Amino acid sequence: MITGRVNLAGAGAQRSALAFGGCNPANVACTEAYNGTSWTAGGAMSVARSYLAGAGTSNTAALAFGGAPGTGTSTESYDGTSWTAGGNLITAKCLQAGAGTNTAALTFGGSGAGGTQTAAYTVPVNLGAWVAGGAMITARYVLGGAGTNTAALAFGGYSPAGIFACTEAYNGTSWTAGGAMITARLGLAGAGTSTAALAFGGRTPTTVTCTEAYNGSTWTAGGALNTARCSLGGAGTNTAALAFGGFVTPTGTACTETYNGSTWTSGGALSTARNNLAGAGTSNTAALAFGGSPGVACTEAYNGTVWSAGGVMITARQTLAGAGTSTAALAFGGCAPTALTCTEAFNK
Repeated sequence: MITGRVNLAGAGAQRSALAFGGCNPANVACTEAYNGTSWTAGGAMSVARSYLAGAGTSNTAALAFGGAPGTGTSTESYDGTSWTAGGNLITAKCLQAGAGTNTAALTFGGSGAGGTQTAAYTVPVNLGAWVAGGAMITARYVLGGAGTNTAALAFGGYSPAGIFACTEAYNGTSWTAGGAMITARLGLAGAGTSTAALAFGGRTPTTVTCTEAYNGSTWTAGGALNTARCSLGGAGTNTAALAFGGFVTPTGTACTETYNGSTWTSGGALSTARNNLAGAGTSNTAALAFGGSPGVACTEAYNGTVWSAGGVMITARQTLAGAGTSTAALAFGGCAPTALTCTEAFNK
């Protein structure tokens, strides 16, 4: 990347990505587009901000909204060249969740006065506007989520009031309380859809082994993870999930476990124990793990039985972001220990 930064937002796909906003250390307005090979400077955002959310399917069709400090209502739409002001969020907030496209987006949760607010953004004619949705029942952040902007699921999470077990389902109009999770937690991993979700690991604040499956109305206890952990990597579906790495006091772990819908089974250990890693993949037999803490550069691919060494990353880093599949992934950002600009593509 041209400008190193943290707490930014992104949109798009592996070879048509957009990065915008963030801080370094002050808030920035710069935009950069990625074409699968290199980053190119784009038009600056109208409002410099960090802790914002994004939506969109490419680097020519993105939406930026919310953020901090003091800019948490503004919305901007990107067309590949410049940002155009859109309808403001109804209530300022940051650290919220975002989903959808640049013409049909959803934001929910977050920090600030709008922490329970849900808002939907649609563009039927021109710039569109945010339309209020039903407020979330419980304000929270660091929550788990699954689904789409018209069929979303929110569960667990945290606020100064404590750690939550509550679940809420969104139908495109309003949030409805679902059955509470058996174990309140944050820092967990998830998989699946709004009506077939899986939650595993996390902390309460101690690390836990519990797994729970959601069927659209209630959570049911599943087989416990063999190793309690948080800040782990995950991939797959609610009946074919993969859990790998993570934080086990006092350090990272190398253990891998696969889930078949009822029990977790130990898999081949990662070659390098780590937490705060990134992952990619669509099943528990085709996953990729890369980066992590403490500052590792290794890449490993999982075939359902063993992890195999992949090409070493050019820059060792942790708390990085990842996207793509087990054979065509992208790693970008992170720290080592300062904010990084580098992007790396993986192809197998």
